[in-house]
Amino acid sequence: MTKLLTAHFDEPMLHELETFRRLGGYEGLKKALALGREKVVEEVKRSNLRGLGGAGFPAGMKWSTVPSQAQDPGPRYVVVNCDESEPGCFKDRVLVTRAPHALIEGLLVAMYAVDSEQGFIFIRGEYGVQHRILQKALSEARAAGLIPAPSSIDLMRGGGAYISGLDTALLETMEGKKAWPRQPPPFPTAKGLLGRPTVVNNVETLCMVPHIVLKGGDWFAKLGTAKSGGTFLFSISGHVERPGVYEFPMGTPLKEILAAAGGVKGGRKLKAVIPGGVSTPVLTADELDTPMDFEGPRAKGTFLGAGGVIVLDETADMVMVAHNIERFLAHESCGQCTPCRQGSYWHERILERGLSGGGTAEDLATLERAGENITGKVICALGDTVGVVTRALMKKFPEDFKARFPERRG
Repeated sequence: MTKLLTAHFDEPMLHELETFRRLGGYEGLKKALALGREKVVEEVKRSNLRGLGGAGFPAGMKWSTVPSQAQDPGPRYVVVNCDESEPGCFKDRVLVTRAPHALIEGLLVAMYAVDSEQGFIFIRGEYGVQHRILQKALSEARAAGLIPAPSSIDLMRGGGAYISGLDTALLETMEGKKAWPRQPPPFPTAKGLLGRPTVVNNVETLCMVPHIVLKGGDWFAKLGTAKSGGTFLFSISGHVERPGVYEFPMGTPLKEILAAAGGVKGGRKLKAVIPGGVSTPVLTADELDTPMDFEGPRAKGTFLGAGGVIVLDETADMVMVAHNIERFLAHESCGQCTPCRQGSYWHERILERGLSGGGTAEDLATLERAGENITGKVICALGDTVGVVTRALMKKFPEDFKARFPERRG
């Protein structure tokens, strides 16, 4: 099985520049500089590399929408979204810990491709260890002349806001404002950080770029499916024997991914799988043939997301699962959109009532109606998640909800 980002994870000193270069590190950057900007962008477009942080937008297409210096002279920026706050997702943390230079190399290639002299790595505030690892790696890269003047890469730390994981909210945070998502257009590649053209990519996406430059976009595309090229890292947690980060080609069936992690813990029966972090609707045990790329889960009414696979066994109460998710979303709602601000609170309280023994069947109708009144009526995906996730759980596990929200008697 082809592995790109985790191929050398058995190297204990992979995080150090000397080891990384011995294993071929920074050769992708060297080739990119020889190819030229336009050819680098074309290779990334041919690769079918998509945004691996959850959005799934074609990376090369995003880069190609950055105006040229002739069209819009002045600075442009590349921002790494390392604000990995989605519950169930931890692959970016592992990548930065094990191979920080892979991220730096990918960022430098992206900066070159879009003619940017300034890059930023925006890292989750709780990732203190990873912040120190990146500081050291950046110092090594500068000392080795891999970040030549006047180019610069700076680290910025988040303040613990889940909403900052959204690209436009992240940019607002970087400007010292509230982490309120922007309503596009304009999109960040036209008007992003400080009003300048800005590319925002997540850690895994940029780590893939040097491999594409070295071996070609066509090679990378063939590793995956027709519309989703390459491999993908899955963060697997929950009721599973061997939780961790696993790399598979795009389109690998979910059952193969779970088998690699040892299956359900303790030999219990599988009940459900959350495929891409808590913001993605659930899959049942009967849907394990789902190919895990950007199209397969969508056909089942859910999303690949950021690959945060959460395994739930037969002991899981789906009302408790829904309450846990909605409580988190209510806490993390930025409050900009009324349907999300109020609707997330309603969901949390209604589900709480069901868990405390005071729920009725009328509450289920209210949850359904409230979800419909949120979905599609907010600026960002957090609000849509509030409206979609509980309804998906209600639809696929009605017995769990009927037990907590019974019909009135008398």
